[in-house]
Amino acid sequence: MESIIIQGGKPLTGTVEISGAKNAALPLLAVAILADAPVVYHRIPHLKDVTTMMTLIAHQGAEVTIDDQSRLHIDARTANLPVAPYELVKTMRASSLVLGPLLARFGHANVSLPGGCAIGARPIDMHLKGLEAMGAEIKVEHGNVKAVAPKGLHGAHIVFDQVTVTGTENLMMAAAIADGQTVLENAAAEPEVVNLAQALRDLGANIEGDGTHKIVIEGVASLSGGEITVIPDRIEAATYLSAALITGGDVRATGCNPADLEAFLARVRASGALVETGSDWIRCAAPKRLQAVDISTMPHPGFPTDLQAQFMAIMCLSEGSSSIRETIFENRFMHVQELARMGANIHLDGHMAVVHGVEKLSGAQVMATDLRASASLVLAGLAAEGETQISRVYHIDRGYERLEEKFCKLGASIERCSGREPMMPQVDSFHV
Repeated sequence: MESIIIQGGKPLTGTVEISGAKNAALPLLAVAILADAPVVYHRIPHLKDVTTMMTLIAHQGAEVTIDDQSRLHIDARTANLPVAPYELVKTMRASSLVLGPLLARFGHANVSLPGGCAIGARPIDMHLKGLEAMGAEIKVEHGNVKAVAPKGLHGAHIVFDQVTVTGTENLMMAAAIADGQTVLENAAAEPEVVNLAQALRDLGANIEGDGTHKIVIEGVASLSGGEITVIPDRIEAATYLSAALITGGDVRATGCNPADLEAFLARVRASGALVETGSDWIRCAAPKRLQAVDISTMPHPGFPTDLQAQFMAIMCLSEGSSSIRETIFENRFMHVQELARMGANIHLDGHMAVVHGVEKLSGAQVMATDLRASASLVLAGLAAEGETQISRVYHIDRGYERLEEKFCKLGASIERCSGREPMMPQVDSFHV
């Protein structure tokens, strides 16, 4: 089994180029199902989840190719199998994003219930209720969603019970070629949703209100082909900037959008760090020691749940105590026990973690439990004294492109190993 080995204690400095966003690329790939001509993608990140989605679309009969300039081409005109089998979706929650497009195009779809990170229930009930309101008949049996729309999909007024990013994206794609007007209330306003809406407009869709909590879609007869560019990955950018903060370094992230990270950068400034921004770059430089600050995860434009684990790692070495409240997912504190193995002092109280800053962290053998938890362990390992060995690193490959290479360019001592013997058990005490 592969693991990542880190020799910590080195301040990270330099510049890192940010890749395309995983959370934007996945719904954008599903858009090709709706198009009646080829779609060309720019800035597609090379990630496990992206490869899974490409394989899933190819399984449906689409032609999926990559040219010599690393552009992805999808021609779904040949697709004729509106099925997403368990073997392909079991590792990725976002596979449910093909349900709306498949149903809108073919009038029927069979999609296995998805898998992915074990950070909470993340049910797709709101996806299904929305599609039913648009005329679909849905059965969930034997782990599969079987949907049919005998008369096609039609517009509807849909109010989400709670903000759902993938639910908003799924119904927005389905509504793009449905008959009539669809209104999505309490819709997600994340940058990835805006990226999807713009891509759909570029292919001929009629969408207004993206970036707000009310999105209006006027269905059109068909979508054309065209070119789509994936936005920068704001979570990746914040992760590398967090590495500067936790190691006492100075990192500049380029090819990113500072406006997408305002909530994160506000808390970084509050911690005493230097933050500078330009049109497409962000620089973070650590103070002598970070000050503890509190966060509460919220839908955009609030503090992203996908940065909660990384920020917790930073706060482990801050001066004072901070409270971190998780309001999005009920099981997103699994990294706490692993950080504690490295000497962190964290106490859990339901959906809140209280982090008491310590002077130092110590390298240890730890295990990644999900994508963003794995990033927090990498950050902790970069700052810790001694060696840290992180197992189950396949989680990292789902969301970070060339992670070791990028960190090495910033001065980190980090490498991937296969088949290495486990480290000796740690005997130091820790607190949870």
